[in-house]
Amino acid sequence: MSLLRWFRIASFSGDLSSLTAPPFILSPISLTEFPAYWCERPALFSAIADAKTEEERSILVLKWFISTLKGQYTSRNEKLGSEKKPLNPVLGELFYGQWPDIDGRGQTNLVVEQVSHHPPITAYYISNPSKGLALQGHSAQKTSFSGGSIIVKQIGHAVLTVDLPGGAKEEFLITLPRLRIDGLWYGSPYIELAETSYIQSSSGWLSTIEYKGKGYFSGKTHSFKAVVTPPGSSVAAHTYEGLWHLTSKDLKTGELFTDVTSPKEEVTVASIDQMQDFESRKLWQFVAKGIREGDFETASREKTKIENDQRQRRRDEQAAGTSWELKHFDHIDSDPVFERLGKLFNAVPPTEDTYVFRYNHDHRIPTA
Repeated sequence: MSLLRWFRIASFSGDLSSLTAPPFILSPISLTEFPAYWCERPALFSAIADAKTEEERSILVLKWFISTLKGQYTSRNEKLGSEKKPLNPVLGELFYGQWPDIDGRGQTNLVVEQVSHHPPITAYYISNPSKGLALQGHSAQKTSFSGGSIIVKQIGHAVLTVDLPGGAKEEFLITLPRLRIDGLWYGSPYIELAETSYIQSSSGWLSTIEYKGKGYFSGKTHSFKAVVTPPGSSVAAHTYEGLWHLTSKDLKTGELFTDVTSPKEEVTVASIDQMQDFESRKLWQFVAKGIREGDFETASREKTKIENDQRQRRRDEQAAGTSWELKHFDHIDSDPVFERLGKLFNAVPPTEDTYVFRYNHDHRIPTA
């Protein structure tokens, strides 16, 4: 992208997520697909259920979480040459998928719904019933420009619930890192993670993950340092350090901790002709095709059709005095799990809203 076009973005004041991007800087993937990145290494997700102790479980949750970061934050850079703006989902947009049971790891299921358009909020529910694992969360982004970079504050959180033998449950509150999009002036933007995120277990074990870019820790981009502390203590029981897009190690033993250099496992979805109209890949199919083929005129025309249809839907609802009804999630103003577990590490803010899954999807992927 030319320096002038980036300057126009840089000089924009307010929330950048409200900007309409031209097709040639767009990713052909809707933001509604992004929760799939949580489980593109499904064996690591499944392994959490096999832990024998609270300490081991916290370590495996951290290992799985760190291993999701490459898929979430570098895949578009690798596939498309540089960071692209995802397609901004429409209200009610849906995405369903699964990872099949292989070698006894159990089937992992995914349900995603765009629960708000202004601001864009994506709610998701990921489950592996045979392993007793469920991840529920939502995410939104508030973006601004600062010091030559785009700063993305990720709003939302996730809660992982693990069914234990005897009927008990353990919960893990997962907060989200802040993003910084660098490389704008060179026309080759990429994402860097910044600041700190937390994984707090209801058992009391806490993982504190600090993210730094070039010049910190290892002196390389995509660096992190994670400290795992036991209940009621600030003394590290385990410390892990490395690059979240490559490998990391246990500082005490030198043993390998995470390794995401192998290919990830893409989510399985229905064929487009078996999808509902509001499922992401069917809804955006002609926009995505235009972007991938470099036919930006078609991409722009199809994108405008979708956006105009959405504006008309909102006008019709306003005229009728109705509002869009969510399909899979209910909104609640304060998440009791966030409030309870957030107190253990003084979360800021001390409470957040959330979206609760209605358990009304059977997870079957239709086949032609």
